[in-house]
Amino acid sequence: MADDKSNAAEYWKANVRLIFGCLIVWAFVSYGCAILFRPLLAGIPVGGTDLGFWFAQQGSILTFIVLIFFYAWRMNKLDKKYGLEE
Repeated sequence: MADDKSNAAEYWKANVRLIFGCLIVWAFVSYGCAILFRPLLAGIPVGGTDLGFWFAQQGSILTFIVLIFFYAWRMNKLDKKYGLEE
């Protein structure tokens, strides 16, 4: 019983760490690159516009989609590691 509780606690800790990491990347790209660092990225052309504008319009959305697939892939690995796969 105690082993199940420690296993569940380790699984939850790994899950929260993964969520927190994904949120940091998402916030950095959405808020940092699109708003805070836009003046620094203004001189880099991408698709006819500057990189800061690109992050604000498409980059943050594409990053979010990549993060969804990354999270699903990592959670499947965590599930297998802790014996919770479907």
